[in-house]
Amino acid sequence: MSFEVEVRNVDGAVTALGAAGPFTLVVDSPAEAGGGGRGFNGGQLLHLAVAGCVSNDLFREAARRGITLTRVAVTVDGGYGGQPATSTGISYSVEVSGQAPESDLAALVSHVDVIAEIPNSLRQGTPVTLDRVTIAP
Repeated sequence: MSFEVEVRNVDGAVTALGAAGPFTLVVDSPAEAGGGGRGFNGGQLLHLAVAGCVSNDLFREAARRGITLTRVAVTVDGGYGGQPATSTGISYSVEVSGQAPESDLAALVSHVDVIAEIPNSLRQGTPVTLDRVTIAP
């Protein structure tokens, strides 16, 4: 599966709209860093990508196993340091409940930890390349 996302700033400001097909969110820097403080910064988006992937995969894999989940909460933690700043690592916690024995829920979470696309992409060091630069008038 391949897809494209885009971020475009709004009215010459740091604040931008991120889009993936019909879905949007606000991207920004904190006010103390020169932004408008109106949206997620890049680091938050990276952590949110981990949380969103794990959450979605828990529901998908639960359905495949005939498990109905009633609560999923994924909390992601991490930070940035150095010059240039890079991630100091990401960790996440999962709270899950559903209509299945505790052992089945624990096995589900362990399985998702192994197969979740975003955590695996980060663990395997996904290459990131700059393909093109266009200088607009």
